Amino acid sequence: MIEKGNPAKPGCHCDEGGVGFALYSGSAEAVELSLFDEHRRQVESHFLPGEHDGMWHGYLPGCKEGQRYGFRVHGPWDPEKGLRHNPAKLLIDPYARRLDGTFQRNPLVCDFDTEREEWRKNEVDSAPFMPLGVVEDTSRETRVNRPGVPWSDTVIYEANVRGFTMRHPGIPDSERGRFRGLSNRRILEYLKALGITSLELMPVHSYIDERHLVELGLRNLWGYNSIQFFTPEARFADQDGIAEFREMVDAIHDAGIEVILDVVYNHTGEGGVRGPMLSFRGIDNLAYYRTEPGDPATYINDTGTGNTLNSSHPAVQDLILASLGYWHRKMGVDGFRFDLATTLGRTARGFRKQHPLFARIATDPDLWGAKLIAEPWDVGPGGYQLGRFPAEWAEWNDKYRNTVRSFWRGDHDRAGDFARRIHGSADLFEPGGRNPTASVNFVSCHDGFTLRDVVSYKKRHNQANGEENRDGQQRNRSDNYGVEGETDDPAINGIRRQQRLNLLATLLFSQGTPMLLAGDELGNSQGGNNNAYAQDNETGWVDWSGLDQDPEFLESVRKLIHLRRTLPLLRQARYIHGRMPVKGGWCDINWLHPDGRAMDANDWYVARQLALLFSVHEDQKDASPVTEAVAVLINASPEERLFNLPRDLPSNWTLEFSSHPGNHDNGHGDWNVSARSLMLLSGKL
Repeated sequence: MIEKGNPAKPGCHCDEGGVGFALYSGSAEAVELSLFDEHRRQVESHFLPGEHDGMWHGYLPGCKEGQRYGFRVHGPWDPEKGLRHNPAKLLIDPYARRLDGTFQRNPLVCDFDTEREEWRKNEVDSAPFMPLGVVEDTSRETRVNRPGVPWSDTVIYEANVRGFTMRHPGIPDSERGRFRGLSNRRILEYLKALGITSLELMPVHSYIDERHLVELGLRNLWGYNSIQFFTPEARFADQDGIAEFREMVDAIHDAGIEVILDVVYNHTGEGGVRGPMLSFRGIDNLAYYRTEPGDPATYINDTGTGNTLNSSHPAVQDLILASLGYWHRKMGVDGFRFDLATTLGRTARGFRKQHPLFARIATDPDLWGAKLIAEPWDVGPGGYQLGRFPAEWAEWNDKYRNTVRSFWRGDHDRAGDFARRIHGSADLFEPGGRNPTASVNFVSCHDGFTLRDVVSYKKRHNQANGEENRDGQQRNRSDNYGVEGETDDPAINGIRRQQRLNLLATLLFSQGTPMLLAGDELGNSQGGNNNAYAQDNETGWVDWSGLDQDPEFLESVRKLIHLRRTLPLLRQARYIHGRMPVKGGWCDINWLHPDGRAMDANDWYVARQLALLFSVHEDQKDASPVTEAVAVLINASPEERLFNLPRDLPSNWTLEFSSHPGNHDNGHGDWNVSARSLMLLSGKL
């Protein structure tokens, strides 16, 4: 006989005598617990006997770890008022730690007849098509050996579990596309040799393929369609996703690399009003989702996916905090990148930096030390919030991407903004009391062209996605340098290769936190597809042939990362703004014209060539000499240019990096910088 349980512990929790269950639903009239055997047959059902402030709870003596279950929620069914309770539809426990089986797309999973225009309740059991929760004992202690990489040393590498490993020649077929592929010795040796510090994984929470993709014979590769926030996606595991994920994390940590998870708490795979009923919609539609004022039947769609989670509701906040704490504390994850993070800070009056969810994340002891990264936009009104997140957050900086691409492409009037971005975007982050590491800089990411495609295509080529090439970004700030797509022309390929080096060198020589897209160091291409979310095939999988086709390029990228690590002036912990010794001398940061003088206001409007100088003085209180300096000489023009460095700077400059073999010291302390290239110099007295 089921007893009252503990309303303070949502989900399911084991002890020696049985299992406690609890589920929040403020609009339910009753909550039914359905139990299933190993053959997925329902064998028992119990109504949770307790209810406290919307938390329904029960304790089932004799129930054990491994029991399969789901919930059925009884209550009003009035869709026009946003009430969608239908006990015929089995619902996933939002707090389940393990799932058995996968979602099978079928019209019977919907709570109403989707083939009719009117609301007609569907009362056929959906259990045969649903994954089942599995009781998991979460009380066991877990030790995590974290690398503990400081923000100032962080170099992020964004990868997809499946896309990164499917074509790797050294990984057994049984490990490709799975967590075990990422923990393979060959992958770890590669990442360690590359020099990155933090592996950012695209979503690994359980997710489903969108209906239109299934109809087109496609699959979601990226994973931004979660249906549950605690369970690892089944397609990434062989047998035990929890154990295999932990093994992967431990192996990556042993290599000295952090694990950052891309998490999607802004929407769910239930989609719009005509989507499947999997969990939240049937539990408490109005609590979990934001609906239009005056029209509760319609979802607010600030995410562009059909629904938006209601992050202002305490039950939703509790769920998000519990999920984050679980992945950080139990699963070993070191940080999180929040997809469409603006959505999480929305209220009825718009985005709030002081949103209660942000405050709770900042003070949650289970999240102490976790890196927090926002994607600071969504598609709703006022959705672009770059630079406006709380002080403890870093943010993806798309202004950096856009500006750096435009500058190297040759766009006019970009030099001033280019300087601001490689200085760490102080204009965006310093007013909020943050330092340069808050700016996560990137020139490419999963969303858009790969780096190779940035220099090979002017237009998107997304026909394979089945949307008549209407999806994906239109403005890519890209160029093809004469031919659209791949070519055998050696001159064009030479320019493209050089531009890729320029972009990556700029990224790694900029103040802030650099992020690389997996495969860019290998020359990976997606054939001009800038929205490869639906390409779970060779288009979306990293092509590892670059290991053999252009090993020198890979070695150059390794060198760039190494230089960033060994030259502290390239990764300042604070913003510097031209501070100068009181009696004169050189500032700690200087922007120089190629002739050696300081850039003036007129220069910035036309500049395509400039030098960035970082320096350290013997004594900042006096007019003391420069003792250490780095200089980045940048020539984005199509002509060679001579750079004259001031004679009172260190004369023993060392050429640390050049994106063109023709760059050299002319023998008189001046430097010839070839067209479309850059150089990095270091010097000491």
